Amino acid sequence: MASSSSLSMTILSLALLMIVMGNASAQLSTNFYSKTCPKLFPTVKSKVHSAISKESRMGASLLRLFFHDCFVNGCDGSVLLDDTSNFVGEKTANANRNSARGFDVVDDIKSAVESVCPGVVSCADILAITARDSVTILGGPSWDVKLGRRDARTTSKAAANNGIPQQTSNLNRLSSRFNALGLSNTDLVALSGAHTIGQARCTSFRSRIYNETNIDSSFAQTRRSKCPKSSGSGDNNLAPLDLQSPTAFDNSYFKNLIQKKGLLHSDQELFNGGSTDSTVRSYSYGQSSFFSDFASAMGKMGDISPLTGSKGEIRKNCRRAN
Repeated sequence: MASSSSLSMTILSLALLMIVMGNASAQLSTNFYSKTCPKLFPTVKSKVHSAISKESRMGASLLRLFFHDCFVNGCDGSVLLDDTSNFVGEKTANANRNSARGFDVVDDIKSAVESVCPGVVSCADILAITARDSVTILGGPSWDVKLGRRDARTTSKAAANNGIPQQTSNLNRLSSRFNALGLSNTDLVALSGAHTIGQARCTSFRSRIYNETNIDSSFAQTRRSKCPKSSGSGDNNLAPLDLQSPTAFDNSYFKNLIQKKGLLHSDQELFNGGSTDSTVRSYSYGQSSFFSDFASAMGKMGDISPLTGSKGEIRKNCRRAN
């Protein structure tokens, strides 16, 4: 039997662990700026709405920035940093080079927020709110965004190359990467549903439409018309990730997968005889369950390794550290 002193130490250790875990979950909150920046939400939404009105694709681009931010050292606004003499940032990483966009829109949103509450709101939090608003404006679900993140002062291209899932990944690799960040396979499928909006470059799907067999032949033929087989020819030509409704946030993406019309290899991997087939099928005929799971998964993704308290900073300019 344990001595009374060791038992007391064990109880104390458990109590301290619970306090630490409680503090970690309490550091982000939905009302973090309720007193310091009460006009935050309408200010951001107005700018997002304006940007999407000018270009409907922008909603997908802004959502993608939040994904790519969170998958590299957590949701810390690092994807927004320009290169400096001290580091090469994430913007030229494989998954971002010539494809990550919307940085000017984020700059515009940041300027608007600074005008109503200077030096208060982080760029990381602006990305989180912008992602939610983009989805909602395009017809998708809404959710309460937890806030209180601070901004990273540095990052690296290597971290982005290692952290962001590639479109060539198989299901096992996708699952492993998501699981490592505390995201389940259900979260993986739900979050992949973000591909119900947006477009992809020919270089991202050329191999799939010419070399893979688990693809609808007429769909492949359609995509080949603007994506030549030869590398270097038409590399930047775009195609919608969701052929049916590329600017509406709905569950068409999952219907496409069942018909073998996933544009990216990583998309079709979700419905290819594996463990996620049943979830894809469920979302294909149940948009409400997809919306609910997507909103939940976005909340979980937003919780990945935030900088809080005295860590990081509140950037004045989202492109560079103060």
